[in-house]
Amino acid sequence: MQSKDKYYFKKLLKELKEKKGKGTELISLYIPAGRRISDVAQHLREEMSQASNIKSKSTRKNVQSAIESILQRLKLLKEPLEKGVVIFAGMIPRGGPGTEKMETYVIEPPEPIKTYIYRCDSEFYLEPLEEFLEDKDVYGIILVDRNEATIALVKGRNIQILKKLTSGVPGKFKAGGQSARRLERLIDLAAHEFLQRVGQKANEQFLPLLQEKKLKGILVGGPGFTKNEFVEGDYLHHELKKIVLNTYDLCYTEEFGIRELLEKAAPLLKDVELMKEREAVQRFLKELIKEDGGLACYGEKEVLDALIMGAVDTLIVSEELNKYKVKIGCNNCGYVEDRTVDKEELYKLEEEIKNKPCPNCGSALSIIEKKDYIEYLSELCEQSGTKLVTVSSETEEGAMINKAFKGIAAVLRYRIN
Repeated sequence: MQSKDKYYFKKLLKELKEKKGKGTELISLYIPAGRRISDVAQHLREEMSQASNIKSKSTRKNVQSAIESILQRLKLLKEPLEKGVVIFAGMIPRGGPGTEKMETYVIEPPEPIKTYIYRCDSEFYLEPLEEFLEDKDVYGIILVDRNEATIALVKGRNIQILKKLTSGVPGKFKAGGQSARRLERLIDLAAHEFLQRVGQKANEQFLPLLQEKKLKGILVGGPGFTKNEFVEGDYLHHELKKIVLNTYDLCYTEEFGIRELLEKAAPLLKDVELMKEREAVQRFLKELIKEDGGLACYGEKEVLDALIMGAVDTLIVSEELNKYKVKIGCNNCGYVEDRTVDKEELYKLEEEIKNKPCPNCGSALSIIEKKDYIEYLSELCEQSGTKLVTVSSETEEGAMINKAFKGIAAVLRYRIN
């Protein structure tokens, strides 16, 4: 999925996760690719019949209503279903008793659905869809010298440290003659045993991922020659040695070393989400530190003005930018007002509009359109051919965009006044 599509999909799943039924009356239906709609409809009619045995009158009614809603949606689907389809339906309470309202969601999955699932519960069953958000490409990292080692994973936007090891290998010594040679042999033996331990831990962590075809490659780094000794020796499993992509000279073997390695390995990892984020943010920062401010643009109004002008090359937006673009209008005189509000302010605005008359004619106002702000920005990007990069606050770069630039920044195509 593209960055934008992934954001929308993640946002939808978050919204669905928050919805709870009064009882076990929310239906989740996963229809795999190639499954005949008529077979699914027949199964649902059987479930409708079974639902008549539910003792609670309200639960029985709500389950049957949800099944009926899904049957109506199935009539609108066209065969064959190339990827399959996912349908959620159920009565969702809006407040106290009696505020339930039927909600139905039809979702085209980003990848083919493989298993038919019908589930009735107090919440929607989302695990199969959440698996699509998991990053498929995973890279292993091993940083090693004679004193310590770090084993980690780069998975999408996340760096996950799996193991930290220390060697206990002695440092320099002052003995001479035979004592020196004996100590040297002991040090070499201790170093060999430490590398064996590093290899064993790396095998334990990486082999299962390789067998699941998730591990795309391994990067090895560290100061000195130890990293080469580790790769060339019989420390890693032979299948893992085949996917060692490169070794890198580094100054560190801990978290700083991982970041140093990622910078040096950027050409190899250009398709990883973390590196795409980093590249976009670093490009923005390079422009920002130029004496004249370069092509960097920040500040919500300034970026929005530049975007509307078509002057933005790359728009960088934090996923934490939890805002809505709201259009308020009057049905009587056609008065329209646009506002950008936070999610918390949205509820207050809805209450405010109920008691606020139109400034032109005094008639009642209403919210005629409500759109996620990133969705709104995305539409502007499509109109001007601007690249949109959404960044996560879980990464160092994404957190900086969120905090220092209030979640929105841009690299311009040309300087504007």
